[in-house]
Amino acid sequence: MPKLFQVDSFTSEIFKGNPAGVCILSGPANEGWMQGIAREMNVSETAFIYPQRNGYNLRWFTPQVEVDLCGHATLATAHILWEQGIFPKEKKLDFYTKSGRLQAFKKHDWIVLDFPAEPATRYSVSDELIQALGVKVQFSGKNRFDYLILIESEEKLLKLKPDMDRLARCTERGVIVTSLPSRPGYDFVSRFFAPAIGINEDPVTGSAHCCLGPFWRERLYKYDLLAYQASSRGGVVKVNVDLSHERVELGGQAVTVFRAEVDQPTAVDLV
Repeated sequence: MPKLFQVDSFTSEIFKGNPAGVCILSGPANEGWMQGIAREMNVSETAFIYPQRNGYNLRWFTPQVEVDLCGHATLATAHILWEQGIFPKEKKLDFYTKSGRLQAFKKHDWIVLDFPAEPATRYSVSDELIQALGVKVQFSGKNRFDYLILIESEEKLLKLKPDMDRLARCTERGVIVTSLPSRPGYDFVSRFFAPAIGINEDPVTGSAHCCLGPFWRERLYKYDLLAYQASSRGGVVKVNVDLSHERVELGGQAVTVFRAEVDQPTAVDLV
C-alpha cells in the first residue's frame, strides 16, 4: 500500500516553509490516480517516487497539472527517504525526472539539491503582466519556465497584491518577483506567483532559485547566496551557483508534518 507524507520544506519549523506531499510507490502508477492524490493533498506539489536501477524515478504534480521541475517536493522526498531509513543518510540520492538526473545529499543539518541552472534572459514582458502585478519594473526576463521581474525594494515586494485572474491569463507557469533585501543577513528576497497552474502564491520555490541564483550572482559577484522567500509562511534557501557546469545547489531543511497510507482502488492499476 503506498505511503503518503506531508513535509514542510525549506524550514526547520513546522507550519512554515512550503508544504509538499511525498508518495512512496513500489512501481509506476496510473497518471490519473497520481493527479487525484495531488488534488486531494491540495498542496502546491506532491512528489511520486519509486525505486529503479541506480536510483529513484520522481514525478511532481500540482493539484491541476504535472510539472517538469520542483525543488521543495524533491527536498521533501529526500528528507523522507533518509528520515524513514529507506535510504542510507551517508549516500547521495539520484532522482530520474523530466528535468534529467537530479541529486540530493546531506551537509550537516541541511539537505542540498544539485539542480540545473535556469538563467533568465532579458525579455520585454507584456503591459498586461505589468498591470497584473501593479508594480514598477526595473528588469524583466524569462527562462523556459517563468518570468523574472526585478523591483526596487523589499518593502514594495511585501506589499504586492497581484490580480491573479489577470496574471493567469498572461502566463504559462509563473512569475518570480525579486529585490534586494531590507532584512539583515540575506542576499536577496523574492516571491513567486503561479495562478496559471493553480498556485496563486507558492510559499518557497526551489526551481525559482535555479533562476534567481544566476541572476543575483551576476549582480552581487557572489557564488554562495542566502535567500529568503517572503511569502506568508516564509522560507530560507542556500544557493551555490556553478555556471561553468550549468548547475545550482539549493540547500534547505525540512520537517515531517504527518504520515499515512493511501488506498489504491483496484480499478486503478499499477503498471
